Amino acid sequence: MPIGKGDSMMYLEKLFGLKGKVAVVTGGGQGIGQTVALGLAQAGADLVIVCRHGADETIRKIEEVGGKAYYVSCDVTDEAQVKAAVAEIIGKSGHIDILFNNAGICYHKDAYEATVEEWRRVIDVNLTGEYIMAREVARTMIDGKIKGSIINMASMSGTIVNIPQRQAAYNASKAGVMHMTKSLAIEWADYGIRVNSLSPGYVATPMSIDPKFVDQELMDAWMPLMPLHRMAKPEELVPAVLYLASPAAGYTTGSDIIVDGAYSIV
Repeated sequence: MPIGKGDSMMYLEKLFGLKGKVAVVTGGGQGIGQTVALGLAQAGADLVIVCRHGADETIRKIEEVGGKAYYVSCDVTDEAQVKAAVAEIIGKSGHIDILFNNAGICYHKDAYEATVEEWRRVIDVNLTGEYIMAREVARTMIDGKIKGSIINMASMSGTIVNIPQRQAAYNASKAGVMHMTKSLAIEWADYGIRVNSLSPGYVATPMSIDPKFVDQELMDAWMPLMPLHRMAKPEELVPAVLYLASPAAGYTTGSDIIVDGAYSIV
């Protein structure tokens, strides 16, 4: 018997629908975080955008597609601020089902030129900040008996060493995120909390294409190394996040999903 269109939609909704779920996105004021937040909203989730600066544009875009969202100011490297932000979210939304741990920074500097303070800042934001946020959100999931999903932002840079730029701190931080993810997946498996990571390649966001953040000669050097001859569009990361956030990934935990256009295998 052929499957009707309505049956197909119900099947997809059962697998990937996020209606009734509350999703928290850190670093969601722009770039990948903004695009993923919009994708989660379109799948039915209510969004909370957590970042240091305003998220008016992200919230506006979510509301334009009929979604719900609000903003909480927080520096993810500050444990007290994270605790306060999570408490505020629980007070407003009642629970957290999904965390997309996305806040991150990068310095393109030779190890001899980068200061120890810059090293510590990258590790603090990219690794320690993700740890603090994951831990505090997991507490609420455990207390509320919620079988939630935590998705940590890693990078292909945790697997390979990018060239020609020098970014030892960034590479080390993302390798740390990947192994932290595996460790937390084991620790929280008994609570039904799934912890996975996403490792993008070069994505066409301001961090990768804006001359204020990256030199043109670097962009010119990267392009010939890409098997698909282009950077990813931010929206091309959304399906992987939707999968990891949804019931479809019920048996997926401790995994790293690489979305890099085959960059890291050549």
